[in-house]
Amino acid sequence: MTVPRGVAQVDFQPSYWTGLLFIVALFVGGWQFGVFGLLGTVAATATAYLLGVTWDRVGLGLEGFCGTLIGVSLVLYLGVSWMTVFLVIGGAIAGSVLTSAMVTVLTPYNLPTFTAPFCVITTVMVIGAPSFARVWAGHVNTSAPSVTHPGTAVTWTDVWQGTFNGVGQVFFQNKWYVGVIFLLGLLVAGRRIALVAFLSSLLGLLVGWSFGAQAADLGAGLYGYNSVLTGIALAGTFVVLTPISGVYAAIGAASAAALTAGIGNLFAVVGGHTLTWPFVLITWVFLAAVPMLAKIHRVAD
Repeated sequence: MTVPRGVAQVDFQPSYWTGLLFIVALFVGGWQFGVFGLLGTVAATATAYLLGVTWDRVGLGLEGFCGTLIGVSLVLYLGVSWMTVFLVIGGAIAGSVLTSAMVTVLTPYNLPTFTAPFCVITTVMVIGAPSFARVWAGHVNTSAPSVTHPGTAVTWTDVWQGTFNGVGQVFFQNKWYVGVIFLLGLLVAGRRIALVAFLSSLLGLLVGWSFGAQAADLGAGLYGYNSVLTGIALAGTFVVLTPISGVYAAIGAASAAALTAGIGNLFAVVGGHTLTWPFVLITWVFLAAVPMLAKIHRVAD
């Protein structure tokens, strides 16, 4: 039960059934995403367990979700090969150790690690990959859709597919029907969570559109997924949900979408990717601000 929960914890859910639906969604997106995502989850979870991380974290999947994302992202960027297998295992092990280090550093500030360990490990490995022929040999083209389909004229198809894709892109999936499966997984966890994820994805898309983002990127969900994670985190998961905090969460989700292009352009210079950096940075700021805001309250541990 721990492994499916680890997959579900990418979206902050401890539900075994949500995790199973997420795993199904990954395999529907492509067998390689399911296999490498599970490989990363198992490697990270096993590392934490063997090193003695407390069972209350391991059992809830809190030590596995960064491994899931490391596995999915590395097979996406580096392709399917035995070298990628070794890199996913090594990356998941490193991510597990980094998670423990970041928990130690951030706990006094009452801040979760979120997906920061995944972001650090994947960023370092992908930026360094071109220097190693055996690693880079099977890499695939992961350019944004707008590179081959430029233009800012948004269609209704871009809107509805982009909204579902925003949910799926949390796991690097760009097929709208895969996003629907992920949304169903969130619905199993709770109707509020699914609704927040859907509205946050739409909000991220609308923010990108309002600034004139490329239509193909909007349709692929690239401006929605960081908003999805930020919205779920701030709308009831780590912050008590009230009308005021709901507006606060919406501002955070919109900010994550606005930051997406800046982070993307910054990392593109060195061969990196946006990943979930906007979500991590924005949500840390919004949670760190809570003690100063009398009308916003953290969820009790």
